[in-house]
Amino acid sequence: MFMTVKQAAEKWRISDRRIRVLCSEGKILGAYQEGRAWKIPSDAVKPADGRYKSKASLLSQIDRKKAELDKKRPLTEGEVQRLSEEFIIEYTYNSNAIEGNTLTLKETDLVLKGLTIARKPLKDHLEAVGHKEAFDFVLTLVKDNVSMSESIIKQIHYFVLADKKEDRGVYRRVPVYIFGAQYKPAQPYLIENKMQQLLESFLASKEHIITKLARFHLEFERIHPFIDGNGRTGRLLINLELMKAGFPPIDIKFTDRTAYYKAFDEYQSKQNLSAMETLFATYVNARLDWYLKILAE
Repeated sequence: MFMTVKQAAEKWRISDRRIRVLCSEGKILGAYQEGRAWKIPSDAVKPADGRYKSKASLLSQIDRKKAELDKKRPLTEGEVQRLSEEFIIEYTYNSNAIEGNTLTLKETDLVLKGLTIARKPLKDHLEAVGHKEAFDFVLTLVKDNVSMSESIIKQIHYFVLADKKEDRGVYRRVPVYIFGAQYKPAQPYLIENKMQQLLESFLASKEHIITKLARFHLEFERIHPFIDGNGRTGRLLINLELMKAGFPPIDIKFTDRTAYYKAFDEYQSKQNLSAMETLFATYVNARLDWYLKILAE
């Protein structure tokens, strides 16, 4: 599921050197270096020439591509299957890996098929199965266009935290500290009130969906309402709202975790929303490109 620099250069008709520069600058999502070689996802989208002149320009491109995708709807069952195959496996792998799960992509696939991986913790197996079940639940919410609420968030978390039964779907009752973070999560007695305020603010916002979700995700993780599983739950909530709005779901890659963490730091230290907003927008833009490419074939 990866291609070499040479293969990417031939596919996109640009030089090997340019591919390496794009990889080193983080402009090819999911690309990572292994020794001296770059590994590039086989479904990676060729980066646009130059940088976007503004955030508004990127959001405008996203809206244009979304409108183009809408014209192709409703999709057939076969088209939906083609667009979703492999996504849930990679999404489960990446979202869990960001939080320290040790299963590889292949092992995640095997676990989701009901197999057990020797010498890998039971916890890692349960996390993979729980995340898949949580995403399946999210798909039912999208189909029914269910509005996000505290109850929905707790239900999604219930599936996610398959390895800690007593803490599933329950706001934490003890203080927590996040190593290396530049902020302190909300005290337990403030969580319910802060979650209510966050949801009210999100539902009332007239901002672009990408901007809304970046702000929501940053504030959700700052509150850190659960004892564990906040990151995975937060990323599932992003996809719940994206899909309800007609956008493809996104999969923040484990290989892009540094940029993801930096986006949190930018917001917590400088109240700068732009880094997370741009990260989300870049993923959505790439996914739209891929959807339109597949539907055109």
